[in-house]
Amino acid sequence: MPEDACRLFLITPVIRDAAAFLPVFEAALEAGDAACVLLRQSAPDEGEAKKIIRALAAPAQQRGVACLIEEDPRLALHTELDGVHVEAGGEALDQALKQLKPQRIVGAGGLTTRDDAMGAGEAGVDYLMFGGPHTDETPDSIVERVAWWADIFNVPCVGYAHSLTEADALVQAGADFVAVCDALWSDPRGVEPVLKDLSEILAKTRQAAQ
Repeated sequence: MPEDACRLFLITPVIRDAAAFLPVFEAALEAGDAACVLLRQSAPDEGEAKKIIRALAAPAQQRGVACLIEEDPRLALHTELDGVHVEAGGEALDQALKQLKPQRIVGAGGLTTRDDAMGAGEAGVDYLMFGGPHTDETPDSIVERVAWWADIFNVPCVGYAHSLTEADALVQAGADFVAVCDALWSDPRGVEPVLKDLSEILAKTRQAAQ
């Protein structure tokens, strides 16, 4: 695979039952060329959160896929994850950078302005995500900001695709990674055909752009 090939960034649904989700998750890991997965969970306490995270992280890390969680650097350390994704700038991002860098990954999302994005990049994040399951940003806006960032800055950027049809535009705009969540897990066809289609879109679009 070319070094500059666009890769997949998988975002899980909010998981409450790791055992129920695990077969689908493992099928997705087998079917797609994922570079990273953002594990989202909703547990009643830290002990249960650790169980969910470890159950899902194991098959991903065994395949060389980086595993991140949202917002909690301490929990990432305690579960030996690869890092965190912070959906805000400011103090939360600063704390994550202090606690995890340079050994682990710190990514930033929820960046609603260009100033926010540049501030996160200057702070030392490993990637920026434009759009995401938490935001209502339009596909056109995400593509525009990916293109702006990729044209000027070296920090990798992730473009969030609400649907598979948006993936090609994100790759053409210069996204290093395309993130998917509901477009993958909610498709009635199942994860294997969705990821096959998505992988083909990424490969063809990148080749056409070269």
